[in-house]
Amino acid sequence: MSGSLMNLLSLCFKPFGRTSDNSNSEAAGSCGSGGEGKDGLLWFRDLGKYRGGEFSMAVIQANQVLEDQSQIESGNFGTFVGVYDGHGGPEAARDVCDHLFNHFREISAETLGVVTKETIQRAFQATEEGFASLVSELWSTMPNLATVGTCCLVGVIYQSTLFVASLGDSRVVLGKKGSSGGLSAIQLSSEHNANNEDIRWELKDLHPDDPQIVVFKHGVWRVKGIIQVSRSIGDMYMKRQEFNREPIGQKFRIAEPMKRPLMSATPTILSHPLHPNYLSLIFASDGLWEHLSNEKAVEIVHSHPRAGSAKRLIKAALQEAARKREMRYSDLKKIDKKVRRHFHDDITVIVVFLNHDLISRGHTNSTQDSALSVRTALEH
Repeated sequence: MSGSLMNLLSLCFKPFGRTSDNSNSEAAGSCGSGGEGKDGLLWFRDLGKYRGGEFSMAVIQANQVLEDQSQIESGNFGTFVGVYDGHGGPEAARDVCDHLFNHFREISAETLGVVTKETIQRAFQATEEGFASLVSELWSTMPNLATVGTCCLVGVIYQSTLFVASLGDSRVVLGKKGSSGGLSAIQLSSEHNANNEDIRWELKDLHPDDPQIVVFKHGVWRVKGIIQVSRSIGDMYMKRQEFNREPIGQKFRIAEPMKRPLMSATPTILSHPLHPNYLSLIFASDGLWEHLSNEKAVEIVHSHPRAGSAKRLIKAALQEAARKREMRYSDLKKIDKKVRRHFHDDITVIVVFLNHDLISRGHTNSTQDSALSVRTALEH
């Protein structure tokens, strides 16, 4: 077995609570101030600390192998949050979880820690190029790696600015306190899904000579009638002609020559100054938003204690999924993975609570200055 294949299989195999190598024992303890564990197919960290406040994290598995990966990394650079919603298999999400943050950290070090949109863009580009090289290297033994991809949602809190970078249809929602004391929910990310009319127009503008660039199939709009999202890391069969051929499956193959990539790995990157009335950020894969509105999610977070917020959101989504199928939540919980996918998707949620005093100071104390690295378990 090649070294690249072995590396791919071991990526991101880090359960909750595993801190980075340069963390000291104090820091390792500080990241787990709330309960953590698992309940059937659900993993959770009820409450942890990062350098800008507290966070809650949870993931529920529905597929045979968990295709979501996620991470929160905090250190002298600020805080990096990543949610990676894989499709076609878990390999691309695992690869991104292992490499995207490392590229970001290396590139930001070149500018003495200053973070810009270009920093993040270059990290995405390096990650895409790395995965493309892996697909090429393993083509003879793992050709289906060319059909695997992942949506990516990244948030970077640098000083008093939030950068949001997105590929695909995961979403980050801000919980904001109004002047009258009420709560509002504001979506901060762009979504690249062919079901959105503006994305269909974008694709048609990019491919004016292809009347079949978007096709309505199986009740939804899809790029070339195959995939709903228009941007991702991976999905090399939709980006490079040399990977769109046998021996990958017929359903992935495009009949006409590929003049240009049909999907993009260029993220939409937005920046937002962090105002004192910004309370929380909910980063989640689209499996959550399929069942909960932005407003409902913010209401759930802020009408309960912080501890267990991510787990509470996932349970609310599962209860809604059960209701739609006219079944009880208790019965849904008994359904095994793989079969569970017919009722809901893998769902990852990271809730980040904003402490503006800590964020504006840029550091807290020696414990918080140590690197924090928390990632989801690979699979159940």
